[in-house]
Amino acid sequence: MADQVAIVTGASRGIGFAIAQRFVADGYKVCITGRDAAALDSAAKDLGGAAVAIGVAGKGDDPDHRAAVVDTVLGQFGPVTALVNNIGINPVYGPLASLDLSAARKIFEVNVLGTLGWVQEALRGGLAEGGGSIVNISSVSGVRPAPGIGFYGVTKAALIHLTEELAVELAPKVRVNAVAPAVVKTKFASALFEGREEQVSSGYPMARLGVPEDVAGAVAFLSSADAGWITGQTLVIDGGVTLTGKMQ
Repeated sequence: MADQVAIVTGASRGIGFAIAQRFVADGYKVCITGRDAAALDSAAKDLGGAAVAIGVAGKGDDPDHRAAVVDTVLGQFGPVTALVNNIGINPVYGPLASLDLSAARKIFEVNVLGTLGWVQEALRGGLAEGGGSIVNISSVSGVRPAPGIGFYGVTKAALIHLTEELAVELAPKVRVNAVAPAVVKTKFASALFEGREEQVSSGYPMARLGVPEDVAGAVAFLSSADAGWITGQTLVIDGGVTLTGKMQ
């Protein structure tokens, strides 16, 4: 896989970092992004250093940052062959009836429009030249109601539809899929399980919450030649919780 070059957004820790780790293990060269330059530098070193991994800091909804990432990748590693849109924010918690609409706009800007912006830049970076792959990180909140994080779920549902639209438009040169994890044990999701992990995991048939590696393995598969006839699909990674309806 020495000719494979991936961009993984929001990857200084958690799910994004685990995906980058898996890609490096599979022979990819990887560029990771995030807002914290120091954290990115540390993560890139942990991934193996500049020969296989670089970090470019910036905000995912900033078009100049997205362009800089692709230009850096082209200069250091060559054309982009895989894009994983892991970046996502959710600064609010509570019912939709009292949602701050300015916060909602920001969530949509980053989670949906930002994702589309990354796709557009990756295409400029050669994604369609040799048969590329995109994997969008959605959420089970995009396939089932999730009170408290409802608008985040709205954006993740939009991401699933965006995945389907892009899969049709970009075929046959680029495959586009998504994964929809349930609660994964990361800092981002800590408010959903911290201090009550046993209670939360009791609703999962697999009797545990997810870990970042659970998502990384699925993303690696969808990005690989083994998934060469799969596009426009959303793979739910949830320990069976959507079967029980016990989302919280």
